[in-house]
Amino acid sequence: MPAKLVQFSGWEAVVEKQIVLKPGQAPRGRQGYTMYHGTHRDSARAIITGGFRPSAGGTLGPGVYCSRDIAKAQGYPSGCPPGEHVVLQLKVRVGRVKKIDGQNVAMWHSWQQSGYDTAWLPSTVVGHEEDCVKDPKRVAVKGIAHCGDPATKKALEKLISQQRQGAESSGRGNEQGVVGRCKGCKMQTPIGHSLEVCWGCDATVCPFMGKHVCKRSS
Repeated sequence: MPAKLVQFSGWEAVVEKQIVLKPGQAPRGRQGYTMYHGTHRDSARAIITGGFRPSAGGTLGPGVYCSRDIAKAQGYPSGCPPGEHVVLQLKVRVGRVKKIDGQNVAMWHSWQQSGYDTAWLPSTVVGHEEDCVKDPKRVAVKGIAHCGDPATKKALEKLISQQRQGAESSGRGNEQGVVGRCKGCKMQTPIGHSLEVCWGCDATVCPFMGKHVCKRSS
């Protein structure tokens, strides 16, 4: 008997295009964007291996702070020695975005309660644009944009590669925020897909696969 073709009805695999915007350009929709986060080298290691932890507070309240303007990220943290300073390159899935400006001052710390995923503070308000992301799982480390020490940069890039390989081998997106590749559908994802077992041939399948050929014959 020929192999049975099992189609996943009602599923559509969608890969969001990564769009690079200028610092002053407003984010659109729920797409992913390249952003930057400045930190100490020790914190960079912790972020790569354990993911971001939302700050307790800040200009826009608690959350993960980042910017599409690398100059903004290069200024943080203040007082960090040049040889210990790192700027992480991120992919951020902004979700539902609230623009914060002088017209809605009341929203500076209440945007999360209003159903928004990200708050965007334009450069016209603070000099360099700034974003605050509510859920750290929306932020994935993609690489090292700047590091004052070449040896540290090389070590951190190796660590990112190891995290990505671990995510790919497990078939799940890395929960620590590093983008991996799903073992089932091969899509890149920072979150991970729930893998299932085919009820016919016990093969591992992903709901985002376009098709699965069941090897069991009847």
